[in-house]
Amino acid sequence: MPHRDVVFLKFDLEERTTEFARKVIQLCKELPRDLINQRLIPQIIGSSGSIGANYREANDALGKKDFILRLKISRKEAKETCHWLILLKEANSNKSDKIETLLQEAIELRNILSSIINKSL
Repeated sequence: MPHRDVVFLKFDLEERTTEFARKVIQLCKELPRDLINQRLIPQIIGSSGSIGANYREANDALGKKDFILRLKISRKEAKETCHWLILLKEANSNKSDKIETLLQEAIELRNILSSIINKSL
């Protein structure tokens, strides 16, 4: 039995990646529907949602090789999401703080996925 003063934090990457994609969607709902955002929004929604989708697929992988492949795809999507967030920030400077927070989360997700991949090799 753990000591009662020890605090355990629940860490569920599936939930975290879903919450991240939800926050991206919420941000996109707030953005004006101009020509630039009409191109950027579908890209960012797609890549941010793919982080969690591919992470879930990794968790149901058919073997170690498949597991690592799915994680690498998830990491690739996190890197792509960073790219789109930088462009979204350029196009929507009035949402800079919100976008920067999402960018930091995308970087953290990428780093976590990289760590899992490196430990799995």
